Amino acid sequence: MMRAALACARRGEGRVFPNPSVGAIVFRGDRILGRGTTRPPGGKHAEIVAMDAVRRKHGALALRGASIASTLEPCSFTGRTGPCADAIVEAGIGRVVAGCRDPHVKVAGRGFRKLRRAGLDVTTGVLDAECRHQHRGFLSVVERGRPWVTLKLATTLDGRIATASGESRWITGPESRAFVHRLRDASDAVMVGSETALADDPRLDVRRGTKSLRTPIRILLDGRLRVPADARLLSDADAAKTWVVCGERARGLTQVRAAVGKVVPVRRSGEGHVDLSRAMKALAQAGLTTVLVEGGGGLAAALLRAGLVDEVHWMLAPKLIGSDGRPGLGPLALRRLRDAVALSPERVTRRGNDLHVHALLEKPVGTRKGKRR
Repeated sequence: MMRAALACARRGEGRVFPNPSVGAIVFRGDRILGRGTTRPPGGKHAEIVAMDAVRRKHGALALRGASIASTLEPCSFTGRTGPCADAIVEAGIGRVVAGCRDPHVKVAGRGFRKLRRAGLDVTTGVLDAECRHQHRGFLSVVERGRPWVTLKLATTLDGRIATASGESRWITGPESRAFVHRLRDASDAVMVGSETALADDPRLDVRRGTKSLRTPIRILLDGRLRVPADARLLSDADAAKTWVVCGERARGLTQVRAAVGKVVPVRRSGEGHVDLSRAMKALAQAGLTTVLVEGGGGLAAALLRAGLVDEVHWMLAPKLIGSDGRPGLGPLALRRLRDAVALSPERVTRRGNDLHVHALLEKPVGTRKGKRR
């Protein structure tokens, strides 16, 4: 039943931040009575949605003595909604099967204790690693104060994203591009740097590989506000969904504020660039839990150098451009091989003619293997 709950949780990815996208299943024996996915902020949590589904289909009495599986510990405090733990007790549920513990200071085991004190049978840690991975964005914000960062790279086999002249469409095939749109659809936000915005003028919307036409939050990292006002990210119909991360004293702040949904001013580092660690913390404070970074090579390298990347999706096209082409990854300034970025491969998949390498960086939060560096 927890796998069914995880499937429900995936339906809310990218749509319910800053809340975690929880999935819940009400069941009796092997029979599923109701399913639920967390609604957007202010809406019902997954457990309530699942129990409401049972009431509509089978009546409230069907909840008496039934079991509920939830991918995350039920909440125990009143926020925009009431405590799920209380609602579960009041509904007459007899057993709770939970995935991972909620580390939020307002929960942190209190939900489980409340349920047990009410006499419910509570089983915890079911598919714990999978549930932690599902809630990796939420856990990252609570435990580290920053979003979960996924890096997407699409290059030739020799690591190039464009020819020397700048031609880049298309390096990878349609199957890879459709997958990237599915990644966007499941992310709270998609980030690019100013170099990519200037070179490609991207839209960063969702068009391929999904029935959704949703546009995620689009983050433009532009420390000096070099990207012109007529760029798509700043001027199209979705400009209100664009957030610009820039230096605190960048020229043109007033004009940019009037054009986009949010401006996130961040202090510069000693090298004169936007401090990426501060930027990620600011994005978490603004409510984001997952950020998909799509370019360019300089931004990707800077995030890796800062230890801010958690997951990598690398699309490799069976093409060679040569060393005069534009590199997909900037310099990492490594002197020793042992300092190379360590990845834990998850899967290698063929997408059309391309290879898709999915890997995690070896960090504890939200990873399936739980390794520490």
